[in-house]
Amino acid sequence: MDELMYNERQKPELVDFDVCTELPPKVNSECDIFHRLGDRNDEWIMTSSMPELEVTMAMMFFMSHIVHFFLKYIGFPRIANQIISGIILTFILVDYSNGKTRVDNLFTRTGQEVLGTIYCFGYQLFLFMTAVKMDMGTIVRAGKKAIIIGVAAPLLPFFFGLRFTTTLQKQLTETESNRLKVMALGQSLICFPVISSIITELNILNTEFGRLALSASMVGDVVSISLGIFVNLGIAYLQGGAKRTAIDLLSFSLYVMVVVFVIRPLMFRMIKSTPEGRPVKNVYVYTIVLLALISSLLSNMFGQFILLGPYILGMAVPEGPPLGSTVVDKLDCFVSGVFLPLMVTTTGMRVDFKKIKYNAMMKSTIVIAIVTYIVKFVACLLPCLYFRMPSMDSFALALIMTSEGIVELALYSSLRDDNGLDDQSYAVMLLIILALSILVPIVVKYLYDPSRKYAGYQKRNIMHLKPNSELRVLACINRPDNVPAMINLLDYSCPTKENPITVYVLHLIELIGRASPIFISHQIQKKTISNVSYSENVILSFSRFERDNWGTVNVNAFTAISPPKLMYDDICTMALNRLTSLIILPFHRKWSIDGSVEVDDNMVRTLNSSVLERAPCSVGILVSRGNSQRRGNANALPNSDVYVHSVCTIFMGGKDDREALVFAKRMAKDPSISLTVIQFIPPKELPENPNLKWEKMLDAEVLKDVRYSNSSVAGEAGFVGYTEEVVKDGSETALIVRSLVDDYDLIITGRRYGVESPQTSGLMEWSEFPELGAIGDLLVSTDVYGRASVLVVQQQVID
Repeated sequence: MDELMYNERQKPELVDFDVCTELPPKVNSECDIFHRLGDRNDEWIMTSSMPELEVTMAMMFFMSHIVHFFLKYIGFPRIANQIISGIILTFILVDYSNGKTRVDNLFTRTGQEVLGTIYCFGYQLFLFMTAVKMDMGTIVRAGKKAIIIGVAAPLLPFFFGLRFTTTLQKQLTETESNRLKVMALGQSLICFPVISSIITELNILNTEFGRLALSASMVGDVVSISLGIFVNLGIAYLQGGAKRTAIDLLSFSLYVMVVVFVIRPLMFRMIKSTPEGRPVKNVYVYTIVLLALISSLLSNMFGQFILLGPYILGMAVPEGPPLGSTVVDKLDCFVSGVFLPLMVTTTGMRVDFKKIKYNAMMKSTIVIAIVTYIVKFVACLLPCLYFRMPSMDSFALALIMTSEGIVELALYSSLRDDNGLDDQSYAVMLLIILALSILVPIVVKYLYDPSRKYAGYQKRNIMHLKPNSELRVLACINRPDNVPAMINLLDYSCPTKENPITVYVLHLIELIGRASPIFISHQIQKKTISNVSYSENVILSFSRFERDNWGTVNVNAFTAISPPKLMYDDICTMALNRLTSLIILPFHRKWSIDGSVEVDDNMVRTLNSSVLERAPCSVGILVSRGNSQRRGNANALPNSDVYVHSVCTIFMGGKDDREALVFAKRMAKDPSISLTVIQFIPPKELPENPNLKWEKMLDAEVLKDVRYSNSSVAGEAGFVGYTEEVVKDGSETALIVRSLVDDYDLIITGRRYGVESPQTSGLMEWSEFPELGAIGDLLVSTDVYGRASVLVVQQQVID
């Protein structure tokens, strides 16, 4: 009998998914697993928690990846898929009718406590990491629209929710009434981590719309934190009187002052002691993470929510490189890849649908949720309409600002542990979060399309520029070694007082360690240098180019710090706003002196392709072979000491080739430029395509002034030569093109993507870089190396 009783005691008790519900009330049950080990039963469970934890985590990750694999194709975000996977695991593994699992020795009391502690630890680091990415200066720079939305969105629904709670509490118990007030607070919050993740997922982070949402969410986040602090102080006053409230307030204020006036200056000293271009020392990073863990304990001691301390400390960390980006880089892998999926899936597993009953509490919960959501939505919508924002964009912004996600999940899960929410209220709030996380991205994508502003209704290209008009060029710089080749090409473009060039230089930098993108305007004319050190050399180089061409070249420099996959928006938006006729992009490859590939950046290649698809003007991709200095060849102009720099244009017809030829003829106005136009024509015996008659007429018109004269173009200075090459297929074209790479300094050609012609037949089947077209791809292939740089031009695509 004793043996049977001992074996019975050894069997783990199977319970539901409430984590730490029986811990002492003074211990924060969300993150504390310490409890007394009374007998060998508890000791045995504690020693078996590791394999239990491993099996549980493996099942969660497997299910979440399976669900995400299928549901991502219909537009479900990852957080929704993780919640759904948790709900599925609940139905598969848990039998709530008798409080047991269908798998032996899973989800024991100790296992739940360990799992809860792990995901709470990860969530704490997530909030700290998110706060590190925040640029607090955005709040100071926020406009009236963002401030009004950020203040009204959390306050109005909170007060309306409290008012409705007072109306509904007549039919509820005091405990249920308090729970409604807690839900009113939770539904009113504006959480920057949630809104930032949605904007990032929708790829609208660096649009004007996304910047407004981020600014408003930062303001709303600060207001929500302040609201939560005052609510906690009010609870402290009711439970402990004015003395306890004063102590908590003074203690927390002292903590904030230490963070702002002691710890933050020390972080700047860490940055100052780090050599430029070098990473910060690991000891600095580990010290900051340790302070984040300690701050959670201090926050709990001061009577505030345990996660508030790390969040405030994270706001004090200087965002971006070198310190903020290093901290984020160290934490992001495990936090985003391990802890957060574990947490979200666990919150889904804790729903007991059998406890959902339609009663007075259920009815009141639904009413409070609907009222607070509608008031929050209206509070975000009205300021947008008042400031004459387009109605579709206003509705989209209101939807984003009222979305809910991981912060609300963690809050409701914590409140359920502390008996602040009952099971059915928790289930209702989780289902609301699930519905919003699914519907908001889908509806916003329908309402707001950032690419529609790039639609071409006006002709912004070189070919349609008026005579003697200003040429506006947007020169993009990805790396410092792009600068010499870019300046060399602009110098080739023959800037004169009659035909000046305005260059908008955009230095593109990857966003690291920040949540919000940055756009900096540098006034070169005033000789101010950016406070971002890695743009200084770019600015100085183009400033020197402007001085060397004073009166003919005007340069304006900008720095855009944004995610690589969204950099195209910075480029296209600037081209649209500055009315440029040409965007020049560096090629993603860089060659060394011996002809081997030194750099092959697929990120830049993806960026170039995105710009080609959306650009509101013509686009040129510049392939530099390392011969960036203008060099004279052996030929000079007759009776002149000026060296001739050879430029070749390959012409086969079509709008891209016409745009390339017009740009080349502009170069030929420079006495030091010798332009050779080589036209590839098919044999006469090949039948003509009747659909291309209009195109051939346009080609003949643009070739008219060079076809019949091997002399200056329309009386201008400069030499232009013209030759014809009869080719019947792509193989003959390839032989001729490859023979040109050592004869010229620069070769210009049109992209002609998707244009079928006898001269290029079969070439696109072997093309390695479709963004360069058939001819451009031949010129940059790995088996061809010459001194000639290449410019591939695509004329503006007009819808």
